Amino acid sequence: MVHNSSDPVYQYIFAARNSGTCIDYIDGYEPSYGYVPSLGAGIAFLVLFGLSALVHLVQMCWKRTWWTSVFVIGAIAEILGWSARTWSARCPYNSTAFLMQISTLIIAPTFFTAGIYIILGRLITLASSTPDSGEKRKLSIITPKMYLWIFCTCDILSLVIQAIGGGMASGEANKIGGNTKPGTDVMVAGIVFQLATITIFCYFFVDFLLRSHRFSSSILTRSRWIVGATVLSVATIYVRSIYRTIELVQGWDGYLITRERYFVGLDGAMMVIAVAVFNFVHPGWALPKAHRSAEGVDELVMVSEREGEKA
Repeated sequence: MVHNSSDPVYQYIFAARNSGTCIDYIDGYEPSYGYVPSLGAGIAFLVLFGLSALVHLVQMCWKRTWWTSVFVIGAIAEILGWSARTWSARCPYNSTAFLMQISTLIIAPTFFTAGIYIILGRLITLASSTPDSGEKRKLSIITPKMYLWIFCTCDILSLVIQAIGGGMASGEANKIGGNTKPGTDVMVAGIVFQLATITIFCYFFVDFLLRSHRFSSSILTRSRWIVGATVLSVATIYVRSIYRTIELVQGWDGYLITRERYFVGLDGAMMVIAVAVFNFVHPGWALPKAHRSAEGVDELVMVSEREGEKA
């Protein structure tokens, strides 16, 4: 609903929003969300991401897989975002809470994808060195190390573009009658770039799986659980990226962005699955490791199998 800038109630809300004053929802005057965020949803996701972060922290320390800290950091970013939305449930017009949830919930998936890039890189390294036929096979279009460098760089670039657009849009939003379209267009460009990056990564991932299957690499059999978890995590992140792209293309008053149920189902729930799946199938246990046998041949051994032999 569009209100006249001379409307005293509108001016009161505008002043409260910019000053950080918490005021209750006023019927007929929608907050920046287009709705009042659900307190129940906020608390539920705080609990879910909190549990996942805690379990990941314990698993990381237990197995000394320090690189899995990216899942902990990503979950913490989600906690900050949903904390802001819980805050908005009580103070729906607070601009600080609104901007806080935008920035943190956009950043969080980047840490999850970083973990996925590392997992794929390690799978490729192991599969390429598996002595199924006595020779080293090329199972990936690019080298394992390049996944992290190329795709993380693209993710960071995307975040920078979205941050610039978000800053432009928020600056105009703090003005009466401000034009947020240029900033929104920049944000859309950033998230479309991010979607394109994930699409290319998915192509490389599928290409690796097909090549491994074609060459009958034992990596797919020995690491089927971590491969399945990675596929599920990638799928949920991709669904979330498509949703966020369409959401921003429609604009700040579009159909998707002004209906919380879509955000809860296509962002919040997708990200819970993306990070929590690695609690159940943690790389510290499920990711095979290469060990050198007495004959000097590299062998793939599941971590759980090694520990069982030592017991």
